[in-house]
Amino acid sequence: MLSYPDETLQAAEEDSQTTLPKGYPSLPTQLEDTGLPDVLIEDLLLKNLLAKGTLTGREMAETICLPFKIVHPILTNLKNKMMLTHRTTASLGDFYYVLTEQGKQQAVLSKEYCAYSGAAPVVFKDYIDSVHSQSIRHELPRVEDLKRAFSDIVTPEGVLETLGPAINSGRGLFLFGEPGNGKTTLAERIRDCFSEGIYIPRAVWVDGEIVQLFDPQSHEVLDEDQGEKFDTRWVKIKRPLVVVGGELTMDSLEIKYDPVYRVSEAPLQMKANGGTFLIDDFGRQRIDHRDLLNRWIVPLEKRYDFLILPNGKKIQVPFDQLIIFSTNLNPKELVDDAFLRRIPYKIEVHSPDEMQFRKLFQFQCARVGIAYDDTMVSYLINQHYQGVRGFRACHARDILDQVINASAYFGVKPTLSQQLLDLACKNYFSAMACSSDNT
Repeated sequence: MLSYPDETLQAAEEDSQTTLPKGYPSLPTQLEDTGLPDVLIEDLLLKNLLAKGTLTGREMAETICLPFKIVHPILTNLKNKMMLTHRTTASLGDFYYVLTEQGKQQAVLSKEYCAYSGAAPVVFKDYIDSVHSQSIRHELPRVEDLKRAFSDIVTPEGVLETLGPAINSGRGLFLFGEPGNGKTTLAERIRDCFSEGIYIPRAVWVDGEIVQLFDPQSHEVLDEDQGEKFDTRWVKIKRPLVVVGGELTMDSLEIKYDPVYRVSEAPLQMKANGGTFLIDDFGRQRIDHRDLLNRWIVPLEKRYDFLILPNGKKIQVPFDQLIIFSTNLNPKELVDDAFLRRIPYKIEVHSPDEMQFRKLFQFQCARVGIAYDDTMVSYLINQHYQGVRGFRACHARDILDQVINASAYFGVKPTLSQQLLDLACKNYFSAMACSSDNT
C-alpha cells in the first residue's frame, strides 16, 4: 500500500509532524493491504521451501518481502492443509519448516506453472499510482542542476541553455550531429540533472501474471535508512537510465515471456518509467526505423502505452519518461513532420572549433595526469588536422589514451611529445590519413 499526497494523508502528516517522501511505500499490516490473493503467497512460500529445504518463518517472510505477521497465518494454514510441518522451534515463537510429501508435490506444480519465487509482487494499480505520483514531469531541473550534472565534462557553448527547457518538458528530444561529438555522453548525463530518487516495485501482479520490473542493469539502487515501516517489495533507485543502441528490436518493447521458467519481464520503456530512455545510434537499428517510430506514436502523444500479457490480455501502462533519440543523421531524413511534431526539441551537437578543441585537450590532460603543453597541441593541430580532418569532441580523450598506452610500452613517462602524438594519430586515424609520419 502506497502513501500518496491527498488531503487525508496531508492532515495525518501534519498531526504526526512527519513527512514521508513522495511515493513512499508504507508497510502493509494485513494481507488485504497488499491486494494479493493468499494462494499466491502460499505458492511463493512453498517454492522457497522446495529450493532451500528448511527455513524459519521469518526467513521466508524476508525472502518474499512481507511482514512476518502477514506470513505467519498463511504458514499456519499451510500446516493445517498438511503442506508443511514444523521441524523444530526457533526464536521469538517461530519454527523451522519443511515440506511434507504433499507440499513437495504442490510446490513442484506451482514451479511448473511459474518459477518465480522472489519478492511478493505489487498490484498493478499501486504501480500505476506510483508512476503518476513520481512522474518525471514533477521535477523541473534548473541551471544549477544542469551545471552540477555536466560539471565533469566540457560541453559545447550554448548546449545547456538548449537542453534545460527540453529536459523540463519531460517529453522527448533529438540529439544529432557528427559522430564523436559527445551526444551519448550528453544524453547519459541528463539523468543526473534529476535530484530525487523514485520507488519502484521489484515485480508487478497484473491479471494473474507476475511481471519482473526491477533490473540491476537499468536501475541503480540508492542506499538509505528505510526504517521499520518500509515495504521492501519496493526499492528506491536513481531515476532510471535505459540505453539501447543498434541491438534494439521490436521484441524489446514488449513484455518478454520466458517459456522455460514461465516468468515475464517488463519491456525497456516500462523499466525507463520515471527516468530517461536513450535510443543511441537511431536509424542504425536492425529494425526499420519507421516501424520503431510508428511504435512510439501513441505513447509520445498520449503518455501511455499498450502491452500484451502472456495470457493475451492487453493492458494500458504509463509512458512517463524523457525519450532521447541520438543520431548521426539529420532527423528530417529519418522521420516525417507528424513524428517531429511529437518530439518538440531537436538539438544539434556541433563539432568543436579550434579554441574548444584546445580546451578539451587541456581538460582531458588534467583528467589523466599529463602536463598540458599548448605548443604540442599546436603541433598536433598543424600536423594532423589542418587540411586533413575536422575536430571531434572525442579526439582529445582518445589520442591521450593512445599516448598513455604507447608510453607504457616504451617504459617512459606519458608526455605530449611529437613522437608520441604522431604515433597516436597513426594508430587512431590511419597512416594514409595522416599528413606526415615522424615516428
